[in-house]
Amino acid sequence: MWLWAVRLTPTRSAATEMCRSGRVTCNDIPGKAATQVRVGDRIEASIAQRHRIVEVVHVIDKRVGAAVAAECLVDHSPPVPREQAVPVASRERGAGRPTKRDRRQIDRLRGG
Repeated sequence: MWLWAVRLTPTRSAATEMCRSGRVTCNDIPGKAATQVRVGDRIEASIAQRHRIVEVVHVIDKRVGAAVAAECLVDHSPPVPREQAVPVASRERGAGRPTKRDRRQIDRLRGG
């Protein structure tokens, strides 16, 4: 299994770009997309302002679905702090469509 196959990102190209930018390490060594991983390898990656740490517990040779690939890893990542959680805009049931002013407030809330 290669480093990009660990499935921390949705696509191979995104994983390759992360490796090239130096945001991925495999056993404290800068990772390359073609690095072979073995059982017991510890992979650390900075993804979307979050630090992910996974350990390989089973190596697979063929392409498999995301659910099966997730069983091959143990996630040691710290939990996401509540401060980083995105606030969700909510409206009362039956309030109708948002007005222009409401839409602007929602956009500000979302950071747009």
